[in-house]
Amino acid sequence: MSLPNWVTLSRLLALPVLLFCLENPTPDTRWLSVGIFLVAAMTDWVDGYLARRLNQITELGKFLDPLVDKLLILAPLLPLIKLEQVPAWGVFLILARELTIAGWRVTPSLTGTTAITGANFWGKLKTVSQIAAIALLIAPLPVHWQLLSLSAFWVAVALTLISGAIYLLPVTDKISSSVEKSTSAASRPDTR
Repeated sequence: MSLPNWVTLSRLLALPVLLFCLENPTPDTRWLSVGIFLVAAMTDWVDGYLARRLNQITELGKFLDPLVDKLLILAPLLPLIKLEQVPAWGVFLILARELTIAGWRVTPSLTGTTAITGANFWGKLKTVSQIAAIALLIAPLPVHWQLLSLSAFWVAVALTLISGAIYLLPVTDKISSSVEKSTSAASRPDTR
């Protein structure tokens, strides 16, 4: 366990407080939730910076960081469903993508490598859009800001799906061509 990995795990400490504050939110607890959420989200940058600066990039860190990021994103979305600020099916789309990519990234037979790959540009853009949307949705903003908050949520959903497709397409192409080669080799008659 390196220092960057401890910073990553510290994000988990924010989740119970965040969920408690959003259980029966008041304007004050909503602002507190926004602050907690944004500080926790900023530790994602801190752990990456420390890992690079201290030369402590590890396979464990590559696994933990996106997992904790997913928990940080999904946890506040659940009370937002209950508060009827976002539809459950939109959150399901995010959850489905996140679980698919998480499983895909750590399954060597699917990725063609034993190393856990880090996030690409689209994955980072997706995360930033999710953080911005959730912060806007949590904040006790005036009614005329609700359309902006909900629009930010749908942009985040769209980027979530796009980044998932971009992540999966090159790997599925490799799997398809591997299956085609196996099938054509098996269908050739034995000329011995």
